[in-house]
Amino acid sequence: MNKYLAIVFLLCFPTIISAENNWKKAKSIEKRIHVPIFRPVDYQVTDLGNITDEDTNARPVIQQVIDLCSKEGGGRVILPKGKLFSKGPIVLKSNVNLYISEGCELLFSSDENDYLPVVLTRWEGTDVYNYSPLIYASHASNIAITGKGILNGQGSKNFCNWKKRQKPDQQRLRVMGTNGVPVRERMFGKGCYLRPTFVEPVGCDNVLIEGITLIDSPFWVIHPVYSSNVIVRDVTVNSYNYNNDGCDPESCTNVLIENCRFHTGDDAIAIKSGRDQDGWKVGRPAENIIIRNCTMDSKANGICVGSEISGGIRNVFVENVIITSCNDAIYFKSNLDRGSYICDIFVRNIRVEKALKAIIKFESDYKKSSQTYPTHFENFTIQKISAGEASESGIDISGSALLPIHNVTIDRFTLDNTPKEIIMNNAQNVKLLRTRINGKLININNNE
Repeated sequence: MNKYLAIVFLLCFPTIISAENNWKKAKSIEKRIHVPIFRPVDYQVTDLGNITDEDTNARPVIQQVIDLCSKEGGGRVILPKGKLFSKGPIVLKSNVNLYISEGCELLFSSDENDYLPVVLTRWEGTDVYNYSPLIYASHASNIAITGKGILNGQGSKNFCNWKKRQKPDQQRLRVMGTNGVPVRERMFGKGCYLRPTFVEPVGCDNVLIEGITLIDSPFWVIHPVYSSNVIVRDVTVNSYNYNNDGCDPESCTNVLIENCRFHTGDDAIAIKSGRDQDGWKVGRPAENIIIRNCTMDSKANGICVGSEISGGIRNVFVENVIITSCNDAIYFKSNLDRGSYICDIFVRNIRVEKALKAIIKFESDYKKSSQTYPTHFENFTIQKISAGEASESGIDISGSALLPIHNVTIDRFTLDNTPKEIIMNNAQNVKLLRTRINGKLININNNE
């Protein structure tokens, strides 16, 4: 070992040890996440009639079998090969595994009236009674959606047109959250334009979503809320409508997202925990989240933390991800409305082919705000990032003058081509180790 390499090794050795200790924590979190176990009994929905006809509403039969399965102790409810049509939501119940057979495509109605009466959901970080998600569960235990079939939300037929009509309802809901209007009085639905999500378990425990393909969602695609022990595994999302985030775990604990393929009109994965005063009041963080072995092609961002983070976000572990196209690849965002914290975030082994903005971005005042509730950003370790092109910048760490970003270590970052290498404002204790951008070696140790 030559003198130079020896010095570099000694300088980096404490960082390496610390990083490995942090990833041991991820292993302990994973041990708490368990696949739900179901009674080895199959319920064939075809036993109650022929439903493999697009013109036949299969929903009553499917729901009847789900209810029966749950009542009798649980098992697997099997949807057969063929095209099925659901005129309204499917509601999962405890101890039920909804199995979408290979060759099955379950199409959902595009008529908003089919998703009434309203149910309790969370919409962009604020609790509300709104149109039911297409697949919904409320305070259920041991639930799953598995199989090799397709869920088709048909969001492009109607709901995608609501984007331009939603603002009055969106603003009204936000005012309700800010002013502390009781949730039971936040009644939206008929005559309103807040699009329903695709799959949303609320307040559930032991959730598995595995193997399926989801296409053409009305809004966010997979949206677990207030849930624990959630596994999203080997799922494909192909959905390009407005706000089609792939997976948004919100105020959830012990989450594993792995081996998934996201092709999305918005963020591939976005971690959230509530908006502004409503999020503070609930006070439930998103925590203990593992993301690994996924591929992403996004019209917005790849891995996103925020911007609705008022309940706090901590203990997030991301590794072995390939992002082929995106705006910002690894993006931490909040604004001066949110308050709370984003801390203890660990990322490693990421390949980014092309970002239209930045590879790594921290933004404390996303979309600008006149409020004075800065978010506490602290303890980020990002390692082994390999990127081809970023059209705006390589690394952008832009904190707030009210509360700078603290303790960011970026180690072994390589970017071939970008017009702006580093942007750094209001950031303290930032370390860039073994960083090479545009062929230039960059080492920064900012202890200010």
